[in-house]
Amino acid sequence: MKKFLQKIRTAVGFAKASPQKREHWRLSGMARRVATTTDLPGARWRIPDGPSFAASWTEIFEREIYRFTPSGVAPKILDCGANVGVSCWYFYRNFPGARITAFEPDPEIFACLQENLAASGCAGIELVPKAVWSADTVLQFQADGADGGRIEASAGGRRQEVPAVRLKNFLAEPVDLLKLDIEGAETEVLRDIAPALALVRNVFVEYHSFAGQQQTLGELMQILVAAGFRLHVHPVNTAPQPLVYTPVHLGMDMQLNIFARRESAS
Repeated sequence: MKKFLQKIRTAVGFAKASPQKREHWRLSGMARRVATTTDLPGARWRIPDGPSFAASWTEIFEREIYRFTPSGVAPKILDCGANVGVSCWYFYRNFPGARITAFEPDPEIFACLQENLAASGCAGIELVPKAVWSADTVLQFQADGADGGRIEASAGGRRQEVPAVRLKNFLAEPVDLLKLDIEGAETEVLRDIAPALALVRNVFVEYHSFAGQQQTLGELMQILVAAGFRLHVHPVNTAPQPLVYTPVHLGMDMQLNIFARRESAS
């Protein structure tokens, strides 16, 4: 009887939901890595994975985790790990005069990024089909068909070589927001750009702790603190009882969102 009533409540809730909410539910309930299209951004977007897109949409557009106070009408934003464009679309809509440079190394995901931003009428965004790193080089990359592609691939993934650029070369002027969602390369990059962080007002870092690999969380946070930032941390993928059991999800035993903001930024 309880299950029947729950089904009734679910059906009634779906019927009353807005078209946008229904579409979000559809994407969330899809199988992983199944390509589809969605009009959730107000234009037809091509996406390779419904659940990861829906999760990004919740974080970026509903929770607005990337909101910041710009220093002027043309804030500089470096979007490292732009994926299919949800973050770029958020920045473009909320900061129309922003100067945005977006990096995405996965060739298939980058093609979606280009198509999606063009469909939404986003003009003037610099799109770079490369990984960010501590040097201009070529890296081994493991695509995962969604939002988890990473460098230094392990066996079993779709491995390929991708070009990489030294992020430090893009830090020659003040930056309002540096977003680093680069699937495990964050500490290497921050270590290299540490002297240039004085030019950055706000930093977002998605920290990835891969099972079996040395954790670098302490070093990462120390780099940001030494650069004059105040930190705030949100858990993304954590264990409820980590002293007993730490589950591994997509190769990670922990994932955190780290927000770094200068005390003087307001």
